[in-house]
Amino acid sequence: MLNLGFSLFQVSGLEEAGDAGTETVEVKQNLIDLIVQGGPIGIAIVVILLLLSVAAVYIFVERWLTISNAGKVDDNFINNIRAAVASNNIEGAKGLCRNTDTPVARMVEKGLMRIGKPLKDIDAAVENVGNLEVFKLEKNLSTLASISGAAPMIGFLGTVTGMILAFYKMASEQNVTPDVLAGGIYQALITTAFGLIVGIFAFVGYNLLVAKVEKVVFQMERSTLEFMDLLQEPGN
Repeated sequence: MLNLGFSLFQVSGLEEAGDAGTETVEVKQNLIDLIVQGGPIGIAIVVILLLLSVAAVYIFVERWLTISNAGKVDDNFINNIRAAVASNNIEGAKGLCRNTDTPVARMVEKGLMRIGKPLKDIDAAVENVGNLEVFKLEKNLSTLASISGAAPMIGFLGTVTGMILAFYKMASEQNVTPDVLAGGIYQALITTAFGLIVGIFAFVGYNLLVAKVEKVVFQMERSTLEFMDLLQEPGN
């Protein structure tokens, strides 16, 4: 009896698993059908949103890696520069800056190139390089912000065109059935959902990158102050 009960349980479990598998396949097919049944406008809007999503992912990953590398500053960097300047080894300090691919190193190198001039001129030169470095770090962030705002609007455009299509069919068809209205409603729902997903991802990604840039800018400002204090130390 126990074996029979166990066998029936296995068969039931296999049938449920088979049904679950069938439902999964149907969901995938229905998703494609939903997009196709939205009509040419719905398909075009989904394609545009797909392109925007790819662009958003590329910008986020590329900027994240770039900003992360820019924020990697050796804690001993300024100390090594201080030691080189104290020993009048300016060329050695410049060489250390050239071998360090960070915004801070490029700012310090510009300051070292201005040694001998008034501190005000050195500070202005370092600040100018810092502004250029910040501009490089913020590259394409405005595009990501635009995607975060444009994607939901494009999705809502699909909603409007989908509802127009649905009401048009209601007015032109004599026998209005759910199948007749399905295309327009599908377009309205799919484009809205997809646009919101892309917009939310781009919005969150933009804010994460902005916070990361601000952290790097803080490091740049701190290193600049340390460098300027170094130049004002006795003997320099």
